[in-house]
Order: sequence, then structure tokens, then C-alpha cells
Amino acid sequence: MDELVAAIAPGLAGLGLPVINRREVVLVTGPWLAGVSGVRAALAERLPQRRFVETAELGPGDAPVAVVFVVSAATALTESDCVLLDTAAEHTDAVVAVVSKIDVHRGWRDVLTSNRDRLAARASRYARVPWVGAAAAPELGEPYLDDLVAAIQKQLADPAVARRNMLRAWESRLLMVARRFDGDAQSAGRRARVDALRQQRRTVLRQGRQSKSEHTIALRAQIQHARVKLSYFARNRCSLLRVELQEHVAGLSRKDIARFAAYTRGRVQEVVAEVGEGAVAHLADVAQLLGVPVQPPVLENLPAVLPTVVAPPLTSRRLEIRLTTLLGAGFGLGIALTLSRLVAGLTPGLAASGMVAGVAIGLAVTAWVVNARALLHDRVVVDRWTGEVTASLRSVVEQLVATRVVAVETLLSTAISERDDAENARVADQVSIIDGELLEHAVAAARAAALRDREMPAVRAALEAVRAELGEPGAPTTGLF
Repeated sequence: MDELVAAIAPGLAGLGLPVINRREVVLVTGPWLAGVSGVRAALAERLPQRRFVETAELGPGDAPVAVVFVVSAATALTESDCVLLDTAAEHTDAVVAVVSKIDVHRGWRDVLTSNRDRLAARASRYARVPWVGAAAAPELGEPYLDDLVAAIQKQLADPAVARRNMLRAWESRLLMVARRFDGDAQSAGRRARVDALRQQRRTVLRQGRQSKSEHTIALRAQIQHARVKLSYFARNRCSLLRVELQEHVAGLSRKDIARFAAYTRGRVQEVVAEVGEGAVAHLADVAQLLGVPVQPPVLENLPAVLPTVVAPPLTSRRLEIRLTTLLGAGFGLGIALTLSRLVAGLTPGLAASGMVAGVAIGLAVTAWVVNARALLHDRVVVDRWTGEVTASLRSVVEQLVATRVVAVETLLSTAISERDDAENARVADQVSIIDGELLEHAVAAARAAALRDREMPAVRAALEAVRAELGEPGAPTTGLF
């Protein structure tokens, strides 16, 4: 048989076929609680010239000359029981099936018939398997093993049993080779790994895109928030300075007006510095929040334009002074005449003194009216001037804020762009590694498929020849062909 298979499929010799070690033993196996140990012990007593073993006593690659498959009469075969028989009789053609415990299960014949039909439908080789009933260790009566012993002796006495066992071993080896080819070409593990790699690749690319979008959105949102907050801060400081200067103007004397311009200039410079420092601090916090720190000197070195603060326009107003003097003189003259008449009417002897006092008081009132009108005029001019100064200051600080924000936005955009480039390079490296592994799996799958396509026809031909020798031409095999 070896020569026949070698002639049909000469390439099988290099495929590492498993070596089968045929042992002169009879394997007794079956599902749990089927009574395997009892049947084995009874057979060893009835057939001492034969050695009966259980599955644990066989090593890797060992194959028995016959298999005794024991099932309980209590229940029909299950799928796991059939798989157990497939494994036990993989390299052995001689199989005897026995339904045990027939002494306590009166319907064992129905179970036997059901089991036989199920095995015959599973594989054509099981249609020839003899089925018998046995009671190896009965609860009542004597053991009953006659039919089982007769079936085993008949199987072992068949002169063709050795050849059929060899053919069955060749069939299992060829099926194993075919499964190996299919497994290598359609590896579930490889497919799972490829699917995982593709999912990982999609995830890496998606995370890279999301990271870039998140950085851009975060930068835009933070810069917009900083622009609004700093603009409000600058306008608020200008408004507070305007109120402060108005309060000072309301209490100014004429001699303080000359020094008020210098005071205003100092306060304007303080506000500009305060707004600049606030902008630097807030934008540094924004940069830190975005994970792209900007050094403070970069912001502090930006130029700041200070508003020009000149003295208030207290110009000469001769015509207004003349009019005010005239009105004040008339008002003072009226007061002087009124007082002199009042004094003359009360004390006629003091009429001259009353007139002098009235003139003096009239002159004083005239001077006060002229000075008060001049002071009020100057205060109005200074108040209007402070409004112009704060308006100019507001324009300057808004420009200062805008300049700082634009500068920081440029710096942050550059830094984030560099970080995105580094992230893209890292993503590209990861994708390259994944693509390399995917290529390796694709090459391995192609090689396995090519090997299967080249060798599988010979394996099929050899398998058909073996099955023809077994009398099972065209026999279907679960999962193959």
C-alpha cells in the first residue's frame, strides 16, 4: 500500500506524515459512565490471550488492532460520543460497538438500533460495524459477554484486518495532510490576525485625524475665548480709568489743572502696562493649556504703542473773560449798593463806612464769579479732554490685545503644526509596520494556497485509491471534499 500511495502522490514523502505505531492491543473506550472499565476487565478475563487497554495507556502515535466502543443502554449516542469514536478509530478499521448495562435497561435494543442508524449516517465505514449487547458487571445474574467476545474474535480472525487497518491509517494520514493544507491556506488564526491588524490600522488613522482636528478646534476656541476676554478686560480698564479721572476732575482746583495732565499720562501708562501684563499672563495660560508653552519673553518683547497724552487745550478766551467780568461787576455793584443802603438806613452815621464795605464786598463777589466761571470752564474742557484720552487709550489697548493674540496664535499654530507633523510621522511609522505585517500574512497565505493547489490533487487521488481499496469509493468525509 505504501508503494501505491507513493506512486500516486510522490510529493507526500516530504510533507512530514505522522508515523503510526501499530500495537497488538485492543482499545476499550466510550463515554463517561458507560461501563468501560467493567467491560475491559471482563474481556481480559474471557480473552486472556489478548491485551485490552484504555485510552490513557496509549501513547502519541499508537494505534490498536481493534476498537471496542462501549455505550450505555440508558441513552442514545450524542455528538460528543460520535467524535470520541472518530478519534479512537482514526487509524483502526476493526471496530466493535457494544451497548452495556442491558441487565437493567430493558429497552436496550431500541437504543442499539438508534445508535447503529446514527453511526451509519455519520460515515459509511460505520455501516459495517457490528453492534452487540453486553452486561459486564450485572446487578443481577451472571455477566453476559458471549456476543461481544464472538464479535471481537471474528474481527481479529479476519485475514484482511491488518491490511484494512493499514488502509484506514493511510486514510487518516491523507485526511490530516488535506486538513493541514486547508488550514494553512484558510487559517482562521491568520484571518483573525489580519482582521485585527486592519482594524488597528483604521483606528490609528482615525485617531490621527481626530487628534489633528481636536488640536485645530481647541486652538481656534482658546484663541477666540482669549480675544473676547482680553478685549473685555481692556475696555473695562479704560472705563474704570474714565470714571476715576472724572472723579478727579470734579474736585480739581485751578492750580491742580496744570499737574493733571502729568497724572493722567502716568495712569494711562499704568493701564497699558496692566493690560499688557494681563494679556501675557492669560495667553501664557492658553499656551500651557494647549500643551505648547510659549516663553514669556516672546510676548513681552512685542512692541506696545502708548497713546500720546498732551496737556488739555486751555486756550485764551478774552471775549468770554470780558463778558464774565462785566456780568460779575454788575452783580458786585448791585450787592455793594444794596449793602450801603442797608447800612445807611440802619445807622446813618456809618453811611460812608457802609459804602466802602459794600464796594469791597462787591469787588470780592465780582472776582469770585469771574474765577468760578473760569474754573468751571476749565473743568469742562479737562473732562472732555479725559474722554478723548480714554478713547485713544481704548484704541491703543485693543490694538495691543489684538497684536498679542495674533502673535500668540501664530506661535501656537506653528508649534501645533510641528506637533501634528511629528504625530503624523509616528502614525505613518505605525501604519508602515502594520502594512508590513499584513504583507507578510498575504504572502504566507498565497504560498499556502499555491502549495495546496499543487499538492491537493495528488492527495485526493491517493485518498480515492485508499477508499477504493477499503470498498468505500466516493465516501463523503465531514469538513472535506
